[in-house]
Amino acid sequence: MSAGRPDDRAPDLGLRPATAADAPVLCALATQVFLDTYATEGIRPAMAREVEQHFSTSAWLAELARPEVRIEVVERAGHLVAFSQLLLGERHPLVGNAPAAELSRLYVQAPFQRRGVGRLLLDRAEAVARSEGFATLWLTAWVGNARALAFYRRQRYRELGSTDYEFENERFENRLFARSLSEPRPLHNSPRAG
Repeated sequence: MSAGRPDDRAPDLGLRPATAADAPVLCALATQVFLDTYATEGIRPAMAREVEQHFSTSAWLAELARPEVRIEVVERAGHLVAFSQLLLGERHPLVGNAPAAELSRLYVQAPFQRRGVGRLLLDRAEAVARSEGFATLWLTAWVGNARALAFYRRQRYRELGSTDYEFENERFENRLFARSLSEPRPLHNSPRAG
């Protein structure tokens, strides 16, 4: 696969809605990407408990059963390499009162980053939110994840401020980004997308 423009995706990548059969693979993929991103100094008990609570197979089965959740996966030769999780109707004070959806996760396995996979998932999340009648898509990105921050800025998402992700008395500052789904986005971006 070319590391060029996002439209240079390899024909062997497929995008589809997740199913219950994907839950064990989502568990492993989400855990891997989460720890690669957030556990840069090693893994503490609080981090391990956070992973177990949110990324277990049973947690994914529960998420897949929620009617307001849309999970899309990217696969290659039967292997999941990335996924996104969209929460329809999710509000945040920084976003305002417009009908909004939250892109709560966009996780791409490291070997597939910078190949347009993130852009593929983001395009799909925007299309799904728009088709469900939502005017705004918003998300948060950890301030320590420079690649994600740069990616959303390139996609013309506006930074609206800071918000914290908290668990077990630990706080992680995030930047909140939003985009009106009626605004056009550039068709091509730099090779560093997603």
